[in-house]
Formats: sequence, C-alpha cells, structure tokens
Amino acid sequence: MASSSGNDDDLTIPRAAINKMIKETLPNVRVANDARELVVNCCTEFIHLISSEANEICNKSEKKTISPEHVIQALESLGFGSYISEVKEVLQECKTVALKRRKASSRLENLGIPEEELLRQQQELFAKDQFDSLDKHTQWGIDFLERYAKFVKERIEIEQNYAKQLRNLVKKYCPKRSSKDEEPRFTSCIAFFNILNELNDYAGQREVVAEEMAHRVYGELMRYAHDLKTERKMHLQEGRKAQQYLDMCWKQMDNSKKKFERECREAEKAQQSYERLDNDTNATKADVEKAKQQLNLRTHMADENKNEYAAQLQNFNGEQHKHFYVVIPQIYKQLQEMDERRTVKLSECYRGFADSERKVIPIISKCLEGMILAAKSVDERRDSQMVVDSFKSGFEPPGDFPFEDYSQHIYRTISDGTISASKQESGKMDAKTTVGKAKGKLWLFGKKPKPQSPPLTPTSLFTSSTPNGSQFLTFSIEPVHYCMNEIKTGKPRIPSFRSLKRGGPALEDFSHLPPEQRRKKLQQRIDELNRELQKESDQKDALNKMKDVYEKNPQMGDPGSLQPKLAETMNNIDRLRMEIHKNEAWLSEVEGKTGGRGDRRHSSDINHLVTQGRESPEGSYTDDANQEVRGPPQQHGHHSEFDDEFEDDDPLPAIGHCKAIYPFDGHNEGTLAMKEGEVLYIIEEDKGDGWTRARRQNGEEGYVPTSYIDVTLEKNSKGS
Repeated sequence: MASSSGNDDDLTIPRAAINKMIKETLPNVRVANDARELVVNCCTEFIHLISSEANEICNKSEKKTISPEHVIQALESLGFGSYISEVKEVLQECKTVALKRRKASSRLENLGIPEEELLRQQQELFAKDQFDSLDKHTQWGIDFLERYAKFVKERIEIEQNYAKQLRNLVKKYCPKRSSKDEEPRFTSCIAFFNILNELNDYAGQREVVAEEMAHRVYGELMRYAHDLKTERKMHLQEGRKAQQYLDMCWKQMDNSKKKFERECREAEKAQQSYERLDNDTNATKADVEKAKQQLNLRTHMADENKNEYAAQLQNFNGEQHKHFYVVIPQIYKQLQEMDERRTVKLSECYRGFADSERKVIPIISKCLEGMILAAKSVDERRDSQMVVDSFKSGFEPPGDFPFEDYSQHIYRTISDGTISASKQESGKMDAKTTVGKAKGKLWLFGKKPKPQSPPLTPTSLFTSSTPNGSQFLTFSIEPVHYCMNEIKTGKPRIPSFRSLKRGGPALEDFSHLPPEQRRKKLQQRIDELNRELQKESDQKDALNKMKDVYEKNPQMGDPGSLQPKLAETMNNIDRLRMEIHKNEAWLSEVEGKTGGRGDRRHSSDINHLVTQGRESPEGSYTDDANQEVRGPPQQHGHHSEFDDEFEDDDPLPAIGHCKAIYPFDGHNEGTLAMKEGEVLYIIEEDKGDGWTRARRQNGEEGYVPTSYIDVTLEKNSKGS
C-alpha cells in the first residue's frame, strides 16, 4: 500500500496547474485546501481511468503507442461521449502548433518580434559591426605609428650613446699636453692623434644623425600621432551621433506605430459592440446611438494615428537612407583618408630615417679617408731619425787609456819637487799676459761645470833650501793647478744673481744634458724668449703711440697714467734681452765658437774683475788682485784648467762716448753699473740685441742697456 501510495503521488497533476485552472474558472470564489485536494484526486482518478481504457484498446489493436484515437474510443466506451468534441478541438490546436514548429520558425519568430523590427536590428547590427571594426583598425594604426616612433627614439638614444662613448674614448687617448716637450713628434704618434681627431669628427656626425632623426622623424611622428588621435576621435563622435539620431527616429516611428495599432484594436472592439447592440432587439435606441458614436470616435482616432504613423515611417525611411547612403559612407571615407595619410606619413618617415643616415655619408667618408691618409703618413725612416736626433749626445768616443807608471814614486827624492830653471824663467813673464792666455772662454753668466782636479796631496808639498841656508815651502805644478782650480770652483762668499733668482743652484743652462741635446734646448728657449721680446716690443710701441695721442689730445687721457705700464714694459724688455744674452752665451759655448765679440768681452771683464778684486764669474771672491797670477807659468802643451778660461786680448779702443739718461744698477755679471748723467766711453756698438759695451775712466768695462744712454760716435776718440 505504501508503494502504491507513493506511485499515486508521482502520477498526480501538479497542484500549481490545478490552482491556475480554479482561479481562471472561479476568479471570485475562494476554494478550501480540502476541496483543492479533492479536485486533484478526482482529476488523477479520471486520468487513470481513461489511460487504462486507452491502454487496453491499444493492446487490442496490437499497437505499442497510445494514439489520440485510442483516447477518444476510451471516452466513448466509458460513457464520456460529450467530451469528444472538445477533445478534438484541443487536438487540432496541438497539431497546428506542432506544424508551425516543424516549419522551423526561428527563435526570433518565437519571441514575437515583427519582421520590420528584425530587419532594422539586422541593419543596425551590421552598421555597428562595421563601425566597431573601423574603430579597432584606426586604433591599431595609431598604435603602430607610436610603436615606430618608440623605435626611432631608441635608435636616437643608441646614436647619442655611441657618439658619447666615442668622444670619451678620444678624450681618454688624446695626449694631455702640459708643455711643448710632450707634443707628439713621431709620425706614428701624429698619425694616431689625427685618427683620434677624425674619430671625434665621426662621433660628431653620429650626433648629427641623432639630431636629424629627433627633429625630422621622431618629433614629426609624435606631432602627427597627436593630430591623428584628435581627428579619429572627431570622426567616431560624428558616427555615434548619426547612429543615435537614427535610433531616435526609429523610436518615434515605433511609438506612432504602436499607438496606431492600439487605436485600431479599440476601433474594432467599438465596431463589434455596435454590431451586437444593433442586432440585439432588446437594446434601446440610445444604447445603439452611443455605441455608434463610440465607433466613429475610435475610427477617427485610428485614422489620425494612421496618418501620424505614415509620416513617422516616411521620415524614418528618409533618415535611414541618408544614414546608410550619405552620413556613414562619408564618415567611413574620412576614416579611410585618415588611414591613408597615416600610411603616407609612415612612408615619409621611413625615407627621412634613411636620409638622415645618407646625408652624413660623404662627411663620414672624408673622416675615413683622413684615417687612411694618416696611416699613409707614417714614415719609419723619419721616426728612426728623430730617435737618433733625440738621443744624440755629441760626445766624442773615448780615447785609449794612457799607461800609468806607478814606479816613478819609488825614485822620487825631496829635491825632485823643486821648480826647474826653465820654469823659473817662464815665471818672470807678465802676470797679465799669463792670465790672458787660455784656450777656453769665460762666459758672461757662468760656464759649464768641469771636473774638479784631484785634491792636494802631501807628496806634492816639500821644502827647499836657499843659498843662505834658510828653508821655504815650495809647490810643484800640481799644487799650483789645484789652488787655481779651488779659487775658481770654490763656494762663493756672495751668492750670484742667478742663484738668488732660482733659489739655489740649478741646471738652468742644461749642462746636465749631452751637448747636442743641450744645444736644442737652448735654441728652443732662445726662440721662446725672442717671441716674448717681440710681444713686449710691440706693446712698448703701442704704449708710446698711445702716449703721443694723449699728449696731443689731453682730453682723451692722461699721458702720465701710461708711465708705470711703460716702465714695466721696459723692465721686461731688459730682462728678456739679458736672458737672451745669457742663453746665447751658453749656446755659443756648446757650439764651440771661439773669438768674436763674446770672447773679447769676457776676457776684458775677467781682466778688470781680477784687477779690481771683484766677484769672479762663478761667484767666488778674491781680496788680492795678484793672487791668481802667483803660480808659475805653464809650458806650451801642458795648459792647466785655469788657463783655459782666459784669452790673450788687448783692451779695445774707444769708438765714441755716451751719457747715461737713466741710472742702471748692473747687478748681473758682465754688466756695468752707471749713474744718471755719467759719461762713459763706447768700445763696442749695439749689435741689435739692445746692449752696448762701455768703459769707465778707471778701465772698468761692461755692458749697459742701449735705451738707457745717449750715444755719440766719434772717429778719432781716445781710449782710456
């Protein structure tokens, strides 16, 4: 029983369906739940009864499927023949619905959408789809343009970094010239530096490429991309506005259509009501007239809505035609032209990108040609010769070593140290003549250091007896030579001007270098001093001209204001001339020149200095004028180092006289101090170097600045 009860519950009609049937049949009647349950059970029992009978009839007919005919026969056999007509009507409706389904009406027909609405939606979807496609395509075009602009930007950064790295490389390997001595001289070095210069120019061309790309390509692309975005946005907004306007027209037309349809249904109802009352004999004449008036009113309203619907429909069709055949094609055409211009702009940028590189190719080719020419300019023979010239010393090859006889000291006696008679005779010579004879030269501002003589040894000292029996101390040739050398090379009591200027002994004369290298260095210094002297001379001339202008035109300036600058310039000129004289003297010493003005001048200076007890050329000081000539004279062929410093020259005759315009201190060696207004003899004219050789009445000679004296030359002037 329990199982059968469960099966009956499964076969019952849904209560929701029973409730709907009761509500539709008895809308104003409330049915209790028990009554609803009873109706459900009765319906279920009725269905079971008809189903069982129909099943038996189906089995008797040897069928496996219960058909509608089997249900109709079951109703007849069970005494429900009055239901057959209604059952057949329901069956016909079901067949009609099934037939429509078999005709494959689409889902849109099932929704109840009219064909016109479906067509409009189809056109709208088509237009929207095309519009969205163009929107995506134009956006892709702009994205591609910006992507290419980003590529150009990265290429510009690469070019800039490349140029920067090249310049840093050139700067790293370029020589840092702190002085002229470090300038490249070899052809291989000069070629390498020329290659660095060409590489620097090449880096500059890479910068030009980067600038050209930034200005012509990247900047133009960014500006055009901004304009393209603005134009695209404007066209899309126009398309959306046109679509919105068309939708608004359709809504107006649809509203008028619905209103017309509603009025038509109301008019049909009014007509049916009028016909029913007109055919009804029991209806009064007033009811019929009222229904007729209602019909006329509805008919009139339907006609008005019909006219309005027709007008809206005509307007919508016109706007739709304009939209799809005028507005949208024009917008699409503008978008197409915009896209074509974008493509053309890309083509121009591609061409400009290549032209930026092609424009610098000729200059880059010249840079490469310059590198090739620099490589061809390397001359190995010239470099080799420069090495030879750079390290050429000028020294003579060493000679053979002499034989040294150490046995002579064994046979030497005390009497061997006396001076021979021939030497005593030669000692009677004039001291001035002895001092004047020399192979070498004593320079104005110093001389090349020479090796010192060996120190005084006890063996060179001995005693000798006189005829009266007294003993005295005598010196051999070696001790005399040693004493003279000590006088010359000893430490000066009063430091020279050159030592004070440099703060101590230094190799200003390049004496530490070999002769050939010393000559080159001195020549370079003389050339530099001459250039500086020329500048100072030009400045002096300019100041003199300015002074003359001020004297003629006092309103332009005070001539006295130029005097300090003029005096400073004159001091600089004097200083430079003295430096030039000093270096020329050293250069003459290196070149081995003998005789001439310099030799006579130094010889005379030495004679006077020795006579007056003045400072020696190297800064040594002697109190006795005869101290340097007490040694015995040397024989020919055996000259001491002291004798090499002097020459045998007579005093020069006077060729005129001069008067000192300005005072001159004459602190430097070889110069002659003078007071303002002092009269001196001229013994040698100015040779173009700005110095004149003069002599006092007491015989003291020296050089004075030519610009400080007023010179008068005489043909028959007497010397002192």
